[in-house]
Amino acid sequence: MNQSSIKNIESYAADPKIYEKLAKSICPEIYGMEEVKKALLLLMVGGSTVTMSDGMKIRGDLNIALIGDPGVAKSQLLKHIAHITPRGIYTTGKGSSGAGLTAAVMRDQFTSKTNYQFF
Repeated sequence: MNQSSIKNIESYAADPKIYEKLAKSICPEIYGMEEVKKALLLLMVGGSTVTMSDGMKIRGDLNIALIGDPGVAKSQLLKHIAHITPRGIYTTGKGSSGAGLTAAVMRDQFTSKTNYQFF
């Protein structure tokens, strides 16, 4: 990385409004939805993997589900994010039951492992 790139990054990091500016740069053609865009920005940056004292690792991967009225650009935003992130996956509820997607978290009584089931 050259010196000018480093100086640019440092100047952006010193900007107190960088969070808002980065969020507004996500799909600028979509008006409003600043809070959703901020959540998507955090999704792209990702979380930190935490290693517990017993050695167990908690992944820092984030997931998001946008729920709302039709026609407010939810799909367009998510498709954009999935396109620009290296590990992004976009999925819809098509093919799910009429009630929508349902998930359950269950603990196995014999192994005490947590199982995630999607219906």
